[in-house]
Amino acid sequence: MSAPVAIVGGGTFGRALALAAARVERSVINWSRTARAFDHERITSTSDFAALRAAELVFLAVPSPHVRSLCGELGKHLDGAHLVVHVSRGVVGDDLETLTEVVRETTPVRRVGALAGPLVAHGLAEGQPGGGIVGTLFPEVADAVRGALGGPTLRIYDTDDVLGVELASAFVSLVTLAMGYAKAGGFGPGTLSVLATRGMAEATRVVAARGGSERTTAGLAGFGDLLAAMAEDGRPELALGRALWEGEPLDDAAQRLGAYVEGVRIAEQIQNFGARHQVETPLAAAMAAVVAGRLSQREAAAALMRRPAREE
Repeated sequence: MSAPVAIVGGGTFGRALALAAARVERSVINWSRTARAFDHERITSTSDFAALRAAELVFLAVPSPHVRSLCGELGKHLDGAHLVVHVSRGVVGDDLETLTEVVRETTPVRRVGALAGPLVAHGLAEGQPGGGIVGTLFPEVADAVRGALGGPTLRIYDTDDVLGVELASAFVSLVTLAMGYAKAGGFGPGTLSVLATRGMAEATRVVAARGGSERTTAGLAGFGDLLAAMAEDGRPELALGRALWEGEPLDDAAQRLGAYVEGVRIAEQIQNFGARHQVETPLAAAMAAVVAGRLSQREAAAALMRRPAREE
């Protein structure tokens, strides 16, 4: 009998992962502070980290600001036999520390990975056809994710460019936030196309400066994920971008959406990283100013469009 799959996080995405694993007939332990129950015989809810020892593969589905403190608790119950894969589109601090790096710093687990790509909660929960990519240095981690989630409708690819996967995924959160903002402002397909393309060019510069592979931004973790967002796949970044354009206070919009949007923090983090490492990050700078209320809608659009055109 296979070991159960553990999911840390009781939010929308964590619960969707639990349902996806149960669909391929895996037993699932879902941890959350309140042990929110499922109406599913294969899924057990718990608020006790000790219960996760029975798993081999542990998914982290929590917002990036909480990962370090949570892993401090979780790490007391894990060891080198466990595999940990996070699904956050976030990074930590202005040095853009990735969450796999945080997991290795704060737990005994060495075999880690990041699951990214065009995966959204409702699609996972409903079993819609799709795919994702695991960034990991350990083939057994990718195999474990395939065994936990993969099936006739979900293809899981892998790459050893862990850093590239994590940073590309984080940048997609930022670009998607900007896309929602621009769409609410009535900008047309041509403007949106330029915004998306130049946004991912910005991602490529940041990934390269941080030490990842530029190619990864063109794959599932980068452009593949962004294409799904542009097709209106229902992710909260789009809705929050629209709310920002309409002038809704950030905290009110986040509470209404019921989801943590990584792109809000990432804008300032990338802007600060770019300033220190001499990397141009105009999209991050503009969105950081929008989030902070330093630019109006039209001023933000003008700031992006004033940039000189150069050789692509």
